[in-house]
Amino acid sequence: MKRWFKPHVLGAAAGFGLLLGLLFLGPFIGVADNGDFLRMMNTIGLNYYNASETYADRFFSYSHSRFAYENLFRGFYPSSQIFIVLVPRLLGGLFHGSWFDIRLLAAVYGLLLLAATWLLVKHNARGSYITGLLLAGALLFVFYDIGYLAYFNSLFGEPVSLVFMLLTFALGLRLAFKEKPAVKDLWLFFIAVFFLTCSKIQNAPIGVAFALIFLRLASLQGTAGFRKAAIRFSLAIFLISVIMYAAAPKDLKQINLYQTVFYGILNGSPDVKGNLKELGLPERLEVLAGTNYFESGTAIKQDDPSLVPDFYSRISHKDVLLFYLKHPGRLLDNMRYAAANSMAIRPSYLGNYEKGENKPPGALAYTYSGWSQFKNNVLPHNLAFLAIFYAVYYAGALYEYLRSADRRHRVACELMMLLGLIGIFAFLVPILGDGRADISKHLFLFNVCFDMMAVTMFIWVIYKLTGRVLGRGSSY
Repeated sequence: MKRWFKPHVLGAAAGFGLLLGLLFLGPFIGVADNGDFLRMMNTIGLNYYNASETYADRFFSYSHSRFAYENLFRGFYPSSQIFIVLVPRLLGGLFHGSWFDIRLLAAVYGLLLLAATWLLVKHNARGSYITGLLLAGALLFVFYDIGYLAYFNSLFGEPVSLVFMLLTFALGLRLAFKEKPAVKDLWLFFIAVFFLTCSKIQNAPIGVAFALIFLRLASLQGTAGFRKAAIRFSLAIFLISVIMYAAAPKDLKQINLYQTVFYGILNGSPDVKGNLKELGLPERLEVLAGTNYFESGTAIKQDDPSLVPDFYSRISHKDVLLFYLKHPGRLLDNMRYAAANSMAIRPSYLGNYEKGENKPPGALAYTYSGWSQFKNNVLPHNLAFLAIFYAVYYAGALYEYLRSADRRHRVACELMMLLGLIGIFAFLVPILGDGRADISKHLFLFNVCFDMMAVTMFIWVIYKLTGRVLGRGSSY
């Protein structure tokens, strides 16, 4: 019976109860479509269930549990999410041919989240029962918040980023601390990194950083073939990242460029004409400053053919980066704007309930939202707070790194430092790649990293305290 009361077992059991109660037994809670669902729907063969519903009912205001079946691959959007969604979609078609219930997809995400919870608690409690229980409690409080779980009942790519960020670091830490890691351990870590890197195009560069981690893992003393496999995985994830970025649909690249320049660089600029000249763009485009790609009634339509030679073929994200390097103050302004919107796990303009629940349009669910509400209402929303938070996190990480001569411990510290770097990357990429457009939603991965760092610091303090009281910690 003792094994049933181990922290990882209790944590997974409590997590299962939260998933069941929040997503499957109560009123349906999801996230309303903002138009992004179509990319995945066209790929995996789904359509809107009610063909006659109004635009207002289909987008932004209400979530949907039912989707109609369509032919597979009417379009193609490159994402590892395809593999996650395709399984429940095909099974749903076999056993329930009338319509696809999105909760089948939520069940898949739920199982992956439970696996991450199990692994993180089992392999990172350092033999302390108290630390294990508190780690499980922290994971349940933070990552089972309805702000995160509501995404499971949707076709957004965010839940793929969430569950595979957790799995990547769970499997990476397990591998780093293992006495003699095997090639199969590398395979599991690589699969998690692959799904994370390829979940969204904006995540593609993350693979380059993980390529370096694989090279560091090659220095560990593993089983036969471990070193060569680590080097091969390093090269593989690097190439996959490059291919993923290059495979981004042309129309998506154009949207991002428009948002980056007109809703980012030129938004509130004191010298629009001068900025256009510096970017090598014609002055006539100044009428688009401050507009976004999906805005109607602009002086020049966003898909106007004249914008191809005058804008889309002239500008690239490299030009945007060079502009911000020359004008760091402008980058800082947009970073302040991002920081002001950085603590929202979910966008407030996308409703969580179905229309049949008779809630107001755009109503949000607040059941089990303690963490997301704490972040929204209590934590500071500014760059100074984020800088202090990062400074404290890295001070602890460097302290652990420098005080240990053990290679496995140092590799684990490097992996945790990479977590912070991914957070910085996830904070800057939306600014450089999409301007101020939909900034709170685009900072989702930053929120995941921030929350993982917060849990890490909390458990580090707990471990230090229990270590002082109990010596090396109580074994379980």
